[in-house]
Amino acid sequence: MHGAREDRACPGPGAGGVARPVFRARGLEKIYRMGEVEVRALAGVDLDLHEGELVVLLGPSGSGKSTLLNVLGGLDVPTRGTVSWRDHDLADPDDRLLTEYRREHVGFVFQFYNLVPSLTARENVALAAEIAERPMAPEEALARVGLTDRLDHFPAQLSGGEQQRVAIARAVVKRPDVLLCDEPTGALDAATGRLVLAVLADVNRELGTTTVLITHNASIAGMADRVVHLADGRIVREERNARRLAPAELSW
Repeated sequence: MHGAREDRACPGPGAGGVARPVFRARGLEKIYRMGEVEVRALAGVDLDLHEGELVVLLGPSGSGKSTLLNVLGGLDVPTRGTVSWRDHDLADPDDRLLTEYRREHVGFVFQFYNLVPSLTARENVALAAEIAERPMAPEEALARVGLTDRLDHFPAQLSGGEQQRVAIARAVVKRPDVLLCDEPTGALDAATGRLVLAVLADVNRELGTTTVLITHNASIAGMADRVVHLADGRIVREERNARRLAPAELSW
């Protein structure tokens, strides 16, 4: 089903075996307290991510995937451990610094599109462009996701796949260094899901954006450079694909 794999932790494409990771996490723990109950969402995660990699985080619900993604995106901070993106300390609970990191460096794509219903596709994407330092034009971002003919359509006039592509355009319009995707095909059928994954793969290749995609759908793992398996808040296995499959080649 997938390309041949090697079970080892590997540097990213073109790293020559010695590239310094752009993300570096050591001993990550995240504990949520609800009254007297403690929920350990992350239980000692060590992870390196390299520039330009496309990494799939794979695991069942409750395995810690979304919590790890939120920490990498500066949406949450760990209870213990260290995590950094280049020179940004993502374990520092300084809201101002984390907001700056998210605004300048990270694009997010979620399962639900969260588009503003009263704004057109172009206007939804322009909202993100307005807070970026070096954005592309909203029209360029929408062209990248194949929606040049939908610029002035409202979300209610778009299919689910088209709305998700608008959400991707909104994420990439600010030319992020990092693209974090939480179940981006979870609400889509197989054909539409492959189309959305193809857009994400193109963005990763063309813009060199370090891309992390979380899913419980094991078939998606074939499109990654590297697959990280989580269970019970821990990384239990890492695999590198010998060849990245095109989304059209994925079984579903």
